[in-house]
Amino acid sequence: MKSKTEMLPEYDFSKGVRGKYAEAYHKSVNVIKLDDDVSSVFPDAKAVNEALRTMIKLVTQNKPNLGMN
Repeated sequence: MKSKTEMLPEYDFSKGVRGKYAEAYHKSVNVIKLDDDVSSVFPDAKAVNEALRTMIKLVTQNKPNLGMN
């Protein structure tokens, strides 16, 4: 029986380009590890982003020179 990591004969990477999308991926991905107590309140990226945007609005209302571009 073949292992799960073995390449199958029908996979053809002969014309593949190594790292073709690596730079674009690194520019658009920002992974942040949340502590367990925080992730229990904010279960997904949408919830975290919404909370952070609310905090940004509150902070920038009190300190106008910290406005977002």
